[in-house]
Amino acid sequence: MKRVFAHGMVGMLLLGGFSCTKPSGQTQLFSLIEDTEGLEGKAEYKSSPFVTAGDRVYMVGHQDGSFPDLGWHVQGEMGGIWNHPIKLMDGFTAAIGVDGNSYCLDNADAFINYPFANKHIFSTAVPDLEIQRFQFAPDGKQGLVVEFSIVNTGSSPKTIGFEFTGHTDLMPVWLGERLNLEDHPDQLVFDEASNAWIGKDQGNEWWVMFGGDRPAKYTEGPSATCDYQPQGKGTAGRLGYELTLEPQEAQHLRFFIAGSYKNKAELESTLADLKANAELDLLAKRKYYETIAATAKVSIPDKDLEKAFEWVKYNTEWLVRDVPEIGRGLAAGMPDYPWWFGVDNEYTLKGAIATGRKDLVYSTIDLIHKLSEANGNGRIMHETSTNGVVFNPGNINETPQFTSLIWWVYQWTGDREFLEKYFPTIQKGLQWLMDENDKDGNLFPDGYGMMEIHGLASEMVDVAVYTQKAFADAAQIAAVVGKPELAKEYQALADRLKQKINEEFWVEDFNGFADFIGTPEEALHLIDAAIVRADTLNKPWAVEELKASRSKIATYPKDQKRGFVVFHNWVVNTPMEMGIADTDKAIRALDKAKRFTNPFGVYVTGIDRDEAAASEDGSFAGSKVFSYTGAVMTLPTGVLTIGENNYGRPDEALSYLQRMTKSFSFALPGSIYEVSPDYGMMAQAWNLYSYGVPIVYQFFGIKPDAGNKVVYIRPQMPSTWQEASIEKVLVGDNEINLLYTNKDGVLAIEVSQSQSKWGISVEFPEEFSKVRILGKEISSDTQDGYRRVLMSGKKMRVEAQK
Repeated sequence: MKRVFAHGMVGMLLLGGFSCTKPSGQTQLFSLIEDTEGLEGKAEYKSSPFVTAGDRVYMVGHQDGSFPDLGWHVQGEMGGIWNHPIKLMDGFTAAIGVDGNSYCLDNADAFINYPFANKHIFSTAVPDLEIQRFQFAPDGKQGLVVEFSIVNTGSSPKTIGFEFTGHTDLMPVWLGERLNLEDHPDQLVFDEASNAWIGKDQGNEWWVMFGGDRPAKYTEGPSATCDYQPQGKGTAGRLGYELTLEPQEAQHLRFFIAGSYKNKAELESTLADLKANAELDLLAKRKYYETIAATAKVSIPDKDLEKAFEWVKYNTEWLVRDVPEIGRGLAAGMPDYPWWFGVDNEYTLKGAIATGRKDLVYSTIDLIHKLSEANGNGRIMHETSTNGVVFNPGNINETPQFTSLIWWVYQWTGDREFLEKYFPTIQKGLQWLMDENDKDGNLFPDGYGMMEIHGLASEMVDVAVYTQKAFADAAQIAAVVGKPELAKEYQALADRLKQKINEEFWVEDFNGFADFIGTPEEALHLIDAAIVRADTLNKPWAVEELKASRSKIATYPKDQKRGFVVFHNWVVNTPMEMGIADTDKAIRALDKAKRFTNPFGVYVTGIDRDEAAASEDGSFAGSKVFSYTGAVMTLPTGVLTIGENNYGRPDEALSYLQRMTKSFSFALPGSIYEVSPDYGMMAQAWNLYSYGVPIVYQFFGIKPDAGNKVVYIRPQMPSTWQEASIEKVLVGDNEINLLYTNKDGVLAIEVSQSQSKWGISVEFPEEFSKVRILGKEISSDTQDGYRRVLMSGKKMRVEAQK
């Protein structure tokens, strides 16, 4: 809401508190990136969050330019400006006084998001003035930069007052109480030498500093123009300026916010650095994001999907959290999960390595490993705050998924030292998995997997599937590190598990895999809870199905364990995701899974779906208390996408990617929410798994074996994609470019690489019998219905016709 205060005391106080200053003459920051693509937000989502991301400091506010109390993990405190493991500020306000009136800049007319910065435009807030607020957070520095650009759009000169008010809120991150950290009131002192306010928590060495690029009048306390009263123990300080603008003249006011959780000297050094290097920092950030865009860069017929994939790579970078005392790694989601998770990264990092982020992959794995070592048994932790406090030492699925992540990364890097570093933890973890969690010895560990439903901690399908994949991958690792007998042992166990999953988790009556294996007593207890849930959500079909199941299950022997379908949870699709389901069962299960979707993707819990889901196209109506009930999420949709590709159905896989892409920019321009289309986290790490693996690994078919310096390329494109290309795919020290065409009955696959001695195995269906090879052929054969041509050199091309 625009706040206008008529002639009177407020307007006079505002103007009277300003320092008369000359323009600084510096370059407008935005002019350095004005040719960078920006995406504009929707008017109906101005009262929803955005993030200005840096790897040390980030800022969360609303797209209208305000900083309301938001978030639930630390109630009302997840917004503002954070320098983990502390919060610096709740935010700031800006106000303008002109012609005896005062205006608060808290209702932007437009919000524009850039890959590495953002901008608010106030075109109607103040008569005859257009104001833009531009901000970015330099990487590697504990601070951020905000610049206001003010243009006099009128026909006469104007003298205006400008007020910037910072609201400190120095406090510890989530779980600080476990380290005996207590939040105390903040105090503010103005430092004349640096022309900035210095804030300090009175009981801790937590510091914040904010100031402008020119001398200011300063007053302690909140703005009299902007009605902003955030919660917490912070305080506020104002900076005032007087500007004179000729008609059509623009002036720029730049502000710097710095923090430290160590000492005042570090704080002052950071502020000086930000002031001296803002332009260079912005240009460096732009160049870095251009590198991200150029790596694994795709050109595909579906331009909406192409754009979403590009920005998902940016979204991932927004979530990098670097706390030098703890480590550098990828956080889960913004704003309520800005810390580190084991399982989230066990998905995400597969997409990250496929899109060229070896640096981030290595540092994140190292961090997860270090945080998990306290378990002492190879168990991989689930959730850790940025202060290093582990909240959950690990769900059952996270330990086997760590094994598979390590093998996946090795395939892309060929780094044997990396493999050997983590293999001891893998061995311990797999032993812990089976010795401590498989009490009945049936090879299915008990306990929570991805679905943390109260009472559902039996033998979960995803835990079983990821365990099977872990032993299969561990067998490969053991072979590489010179343990052939252990490799045989692991592979034998993986083979047994694959057979048992297909036999014991399969439920013929439902044409699908069970949520869990348990006793009828356990199943009846869960069905009763599920009936209440389905009835409360008004899902009559689910209530009917559950009651029928209840009647049938009541006739089963009480102590005989078997697979049960209760919730139709998304994890029943993991046998297809990992490619271990028998083909016939996989196709039936994939067809069944289509029932539990809406236009945005796959339901977390299938019984939450109703017949209206097919036409749902609007905002997700979440509960008043944060909950995933009724949610459609990107990870379940990505899992099903990968599953469809594994069984040769790329058109179905594309349809799921297109559903996910409907959420792109739905609420936050350039981002895809965790819960489709606009609920939960506004940026979510595992979206990179859901896009990167299907596109790079499956559609383009780039399957590396970097340890042996071979890249297998078997494209599996949707039928509508007659031409597609991908550039700069990083495999070990090699760089791959691929062009695919399938036109007029001619299939052509063209590959170039930077390392000419690597082998490139180009593979295509053997039904293409007329083959023309351009390049150095080493050998060829046929396997599993595919003709394989192994080649070397810098460039090669295969053309084939039926």
